[in-house]
Amino acid sequence: MIVAFSVAPSGGASAAEDGSVHDAVAAAVRVVRESGLPNRTSSMFTEIEGEWDEVMGVVKRATEAVLPFGTRVSLVLKADIRPGRTGELDGKIERLEAALGD
Repeated sequence: MIVAFSVAPSGGASAAEDGSVHDAVAAAVRVVRESGLPNRTSSMFTEIEGEWDEVMGVVKRATEAVLPFGTRVSLVLKADIRPGRTGELDGKIERLEAALGD
């Protein structure tokens, strides 16, 4: 499965003076990268690929890593669940690029 998620703190002193929450997001992304699962981070979401329990465990730990930065945490999550498929984090992009090249 692939999960795309975004996690951000709110309340308290969660944002920098310019409104950025990059330190909190960095804490979450660090958890994802240390998981060893295939992942990719863009300007708005982090994608991670693996089995249900391992992916959701990483999302939970990443969310928990953001908790110290505010009084609450917002989590947005989208999942693509295709049993028996692996390598789809790159595979989906490769098929799209091939289709665009036609």
